Amino acid sequence: ALPSERDQNFLLDARSGPSYVLKIAARSDGPQVLAAQNTVLKHLAQVAPELEVPRVLRTKEGEDIAAIDGPGGVTHLARLLSYVPGCLLVDAAPHAPELLTSLGAFFGRLDQALAGLTLPEFRREFHWDLQAAGAVIGRHAGLIDDPARYALVEHYRDRFETIVAPAIPNLRRSLIHNDGNDYNVLVTGITSRGGSVTGVIDFGDMVETATVIEPAVAAAYAILGKTDPLAAAARVVAGYHGIHPLAEQELDLLYDLIALRLAVSVCLAAYQRRQDPENAYLSISEAPAWEALERWRNICPRLANYAFRHAAGMPPNPRVGRVADWLAANASAIGPVIEPNFETDGVLVFDLSPASVQFTEVGEPFDQAELSRVMFGQLQAAAARVGVGRYDEPRRLYTAAQFCPPGSDVDEWRTVHLGMDLFLEPGSPVLAPLDATVHSFGNNREQLDYGPTVILRHQPEEGPEFFTLYGHLSMESLDGLEAGKRIAKGEQVGTIGDIAVNGGWPPHLHFQVITDLLDQSGNFPGVAAAKDRALWLALCPDPNLMLRIPGIPKAAGGRSPEAILDVRHRHLGPTLSVAYDRPLKIVRGSMQYLYDHLGREYLDAVNNVCHVGHCHPAVVAAAQRQMAVLNTNTRYLHDGLVEYTERLLATLPEPLRVCYLVCSGSEANELALRMARAYTNAIDVVVLDGGYHGSTSGLIEISPYKFFGPGGAGAPEYVHVVPTPDCYRGLYRDVENAGRHYAAHIAEAMLEAQHSGKRVAAFIAESLPSCAGQIVLAPGFLAESYRLVRETGGVCIADEVQVGFGRVGSHFWGFETQGVVPDIVTMGKPIGNGHPLAAVVTTPEIAASFDTGMEYFNTFGGNPVSCAVGLAVLEGIEQDGLQEHARTVGASLKHQLGCLAEKHQLIGDVRGEGFFLGVELVRDRVTLEPAGPEAGSVANRMRERGVLLSTDGPYENVLKLKPPMVFSEAD
Repeated sequence: ALPSERDQNFLLDARSGPSYVLKIAARSDGPQVLAAQNTVLKHLAQVAPELEVPRVLRTKEGEDIAAIDGPGGVTHLARLLSYVPGCLLVDAAPHAPELLTSLGAFFGRLDQALAGLTLPEFRREFHWDLQAAGAVIGRHAGLIDDPARYALVEHYRDRFETIVAPAIPNLRRSLIHNDGNDYNVLVTGITSRGGSVTGVIDFGDMVETATVIEPAVAAAYAILGKTDPLAAAARVVAGYHGIHPLAEQELDLLYDLIALRLAVSVCLAAYQRRQDPENAYLSISEAPAWEALERWRNICPRLANYAFRHAAGMPPNPRVGRVADWLAANASAIGPVIEPNFETDGVLVFDLSPASVQFTEVGEPFDQAELSRVMFGQLQAAAARVGVGRYDEPRRLYTAAQFCPPGSDVDEWRTVHLGMDLFLEPGSPVLAPLDATVHSFGNNREQLDYGPTVILRHQPEEGPEFFTLYGHLSMESLDGLEAGKRIAKGEQVGTIGDIAVNGGWPPHLHFQVITDLLDQSGNFPGVAAAKDRALWLALCPDPNLMLRIPGIPKAAGGRSPEAILDVRHRHLGPTLSVAYDRPLKIVRGSMQYLYDHLGREYLDAVNNVCHVGHCHPAVVAAAQRQMAVLNTNTRYLHDGLVEYTERLLATLPEPLRVCYLVCSGSEANELALRMARAYTNAIDVVVLDGGYHGSTSGLIEISPYKFFGPGGAGAPEYVHVVPTPDCYRGLYRDVENAGRHYAAHIAEAMLEAQHSGKRVAAFIAESLPSCAGQIVLAPGFLAESYRLVRETGGVCIADEVQVGFGRVGSHFWGFETQGVVPDIVTMGKPIGNGHPLAAVVTTPEIAASFDTGMEYFNTFGGNPVSCAVGLAVLEGIEQDGLQEHARTVGASLKHQLGCLAEKHQLIGDVRGEGFFLGVELVRDRVTLEPAGPEAGSVANRMRERGVLLSTDGPYENVLKLKPPMVFSEAD
């Protein structure tokens, strides 16, 4: 059985063939209406076969509709339709912007295909036709018990009568589906971007009515459960308009039509529940419809109209152009806003964008009192009277809760500045630039809000009405104000407030020009979400039209992500990949956080290179100090080289006492192989399946992750691949002493080399294999493997490029977790916190064998700057207790991931130590079928939520968590 409001529907499974839907019609639907529905379906099959809609199937007698005799002599009308594949929109996740756009586009194509088709059966009075919304609400609103909800639907009934009903006769009309709800819409190709709407079912609500009702109905259901319903609705409108363009008058009515569909839905649900209390389907959308309707009521109708115009590619707010033109034409009539003269007195522009280096000394996150001290210090040093904060500048300053609504995704944080800031000493006068009246005022007391605020209304003769906002004033500025009070040009509006009263900011005036206050009073957003940037800039033109500060550079945003991708595709190697379906343009890092060009913050849970934190102040300072003094090579004596070497070697067990400094993990592993071969006079290497050791030709040849992967040429003759000691997916699951069983494969590899007249020079393995899927080696594996390799004269190399320096928490080095001491250790990535530094450490005996007379020299390896950075990293690990921090916080994170695994069958395994964790996703916990696409989807959705993860493993089904070591319990 399938759910339905009126019909009885059944899915018929033919087992070895297509499926069908049997529809037994409600008695209210006569044969004429059913025949008309069939006509529509046949029409669509002919003119738009690409649309996935049911196809009409005939009886053996050639009929479209069959009459069935039921109990008591009652005749029922039945139809058989083809089954339309897909996932219901209500079950599809996520409802990404692309999916919602495709929803609108689908109904645009459907209506385009129906254009010109007219059937008298659908020119009917029908309670789901929004032309009748006023009557339906009037009949059934009385059944709503909650007074607030009753008032809500009555509010939209009033708007129907005053706004919608008078406009309906002038709208274009056509046949529409009229029921694009989330239980009728079908989605295919679901990915992190949401897939596409490809089909729709249930044509029982078709009606000939105003065409614009179609996208309104689809949008009404699209906003269910959305924290930002306007953005969701605008996506649907954009998709529909792109296929089947809407007129301005139609766009003007969308806000009310969307609300009316929801209001009709809840009213009919109240009625139907009284009639048939046992039918759960009748009220299936009632709770989310109420929630959506209540959210919708909080949206100003004009803001919605601007958003829909913007979605349709029209100027969002036509008034903004008129205001900007008037201000430009009347520049000479506009007076100053502050007393300092921008032409003659000094002006200093502050860069508060995410990539700014102007305030690095303030630290992260910004302390406003310290920021104020630095700002005014810079003003004094520049002999400037005014500091300027720019319009349309993305910023990271807005960290209080009011800048991100509860439940919002990261994209909804408001970061783009809509006004201009004028930084002046507290008490400095603020003046009215034109004659005005006081529109409203208030003290917006929340932290990082405006504090005392005044909004003036300007209505120039033969000019458009507009408003100016003055934020961060003194408390005294509000004295004696009342709405409607006249303020003459040049009259004092107030004075600059200090940090104690102005919302906690450095003293300044926030000056903003506003073309539509959207029914707000005493307050207005001064910052917009990046995704809404164009819309809000259309409401708030550039304040410099009034201030006329010469030479203000636009906020530097650099190239767009799209432009950067274009250049990369044209001029960089095609094998250079980017992360995530929506690539990020990252412009700043701070400890465990990264920031994009629009000021959005991302919690970094994957970049293990910045070991002690992105842009760690001590590491940055060490590099800056040394760079300012000297940077040269190791042929000159320098304290930094030996101090760092001694400090690094102190973390390693005997006999690892000889160090070579290089620039990358790849260089380190190349050098380690050269040493091993020099010491053993052999060539062959044993490696773990899935291992990765670097990007040079020689290292690709010993990296199964690469040579068995796409584009790989397989293992060279001198490379012997043994199974990865994976306790979850490997050969010896739940086998006692699995480590010894795995090590036996190394013995086989060495015998294989001997049979070919060769010997194994080295066994190289990551202490905890990363690319293989965040693997924790089977207990005892390395001890037995090292013993076997050394028995034949081979060298044991521990690749610590990914996991060294305390990441595993319990030990400083990953190999220590297996109770072994390697012959050579290679390290990179975290060693320099992102600076190009790496190292090879070995025994005096192996180092002596490498001294063949051929000098080993590395131009940049061990330079003074690199050594200063490396030393700062080691000091940071020790002073901040980061190894113990990784142990405790990593254990907590691993435990909580394990709790998720108990709830979700998709999680097959949680493994790792400290801040080296893997979550393996499987479709079946018995067969261990990898869930690679699902893992990619999770990583991409987490990126949308502001958390950066990645995937790895042979099947790309392991979510890897390797955050900077400062990752906290709260993170």
